[in-house]
Amino acid sequence: MPTPPPTGPLVTRDTLAQQLRALGVKPGETLLAHTSLSSLGWVNGGAVAVVQGLLDALGTGGKGGTGGTLVVPTQTGDLSDPAVWQHPPVPEEWWPTIRATMPEYDPLRTPSRGVGVIPETVRNWPGALRSAHPQTSFAAIGPRAAEITEGHAPDCRLGEQSPLARLEKLDARVLMLGTGYATCTAFHLAEYRIPSPRVAVGRPAPGGGWEEVTEVSITSDRFDELGYDFERDRPVVVRGTVGAAETRLFPMAEAVAYAERWLAVHRPREEEI
Repeated sequence: MPTPPPTGPLVTRDTLAQQLRALGVKPGETLLAHTSLSSLGWVNGGAVAVVQGLLDALGTGGKGGTGGTLVVPTQTGDLSDPAVWQHPPVPEEWWPTIRATMPEYDPLRTPSRGVGVIPETVRNWPGALRSAHPQTSFAAIGPRAAEITEGHAPDCRLGEQSPLARLEKLDARVLMLGTGYATCTAFHLAEYRIPSPRVAVGRPAPGGGWEEVTEVSITSDRFDELGYDFERDRPVVVRGTVGAAETRLFPMAEAVAYAERWLAVHRPREEEI
């Protein structure tokens, strides 16, 4: 069968930057971006062009020295206990060997997983910095990259000693480029500020071997519902279209404050350990 023609619209670095500016992205600001390349249409240059367009809209020019700062999640959920893997699970008799031989996290070499090709492109961008948490790291390009990524505590996935708290203090905004509220990592910061269960989290230890740390339990369960209510109740969410992607832009601090109140009422959770 013949290959079907690509579906549009045709998207370029320049059109992305123009549409992001029209949405309200400002040069010099700090932006936490959740992205979906496939939602945009036919992008000339793929993920590289998207990152270039984002940096252009921020006034960073792709060099990382001036203008705004682009931040993306570069999570590595595969560096976890095989006992909890579901997509797909692995045989139980494999678990000890997997734990014993799993490579340790390396910010320079460990690829991101499950967050898409755009964050992986940011991670490998010249001048990009990446935080040190072995499962929930963030990568950043721009003048505030070091301030945001440094000091990510190994026992604080997405709380007060993570890049999320620094982004909140810097009045960052969240850009959801073709993604839904289920991907909104900012909501997880609220989980650390309300009564939440704590769990044992297994992962490869620095220098080799296996370790367990006690952490706040995090889940994106009901984040879509939370986001819908936030958008309805707080007139701070700017909506528009970039390429073919439905896009949202909003202040992170307001989203976290709303999530604290919402989660405490709608998603009370019991202690897990």
